[in-house]
Amino acid sequence: MADPLRRDVLLHRGIFVAVALFLIFLRLLPLGSDAGRLPGPDLLLCLILAWVQRRPDYMPALLIVAVVLTEDMLLLRPPGLWTALVLVGTEILRSRIALTRELSFAMEWFFIGLLMFGMFLGYHLVFALTLLPQAGFGYAMTQAVATALAYPVVVWLSHVTLQVHKPGMGEVDSMGRRL
Repeated sequence: MADPLRRDVLLHRGIFVAVALFLIFLRLLPLGSDAGRLPGPDLLLCLILAWVQRRPDYMPALLIVAVVLTEDMLLLRPPGLWTALVLVGTEILRSRIALTRELSFAMEWFFIGLLMFGMFLGYHLVFALTLLPQAGFGYAMTQAVATALAYPVVVWLSHVTLQVHKPGMGEVDSMGRRL
């Protein structure tokens, strides 16, 4: 017989991959790429951070690396740089899950926003140190603000449509460990 907890984890991982591929596909479409427009939010980053914050058992590190590395390759970014920053950010979040689980949503949003700004700043800094051509610093920080502002919407949609929520007291994962 199939274990319902294991099936739920695998189902949500599959849903995450499908949503991530859809978001990457949307970024590849040539829509709204006029010069001078404000950058849109990085919805995939919002989705990854929201799911790691709420259900870290749904988001193993290898799945995050595979999805973000695929995004790097398809968007012609330096392979591995953004992937490494996202992995470090998610592992920072995962290591502080006991502290952040009890926070109010406003404090969680503030913490996630700081983490996003750090990731965007690190990405911009590596480009500057290696003298690679890049978008302006203001453009990158505008995208960080847009991403931070989109986080509550992604959390709400994940909760309402996909039932990704913070685990309750005493809830266990597929191995019987407390979440």
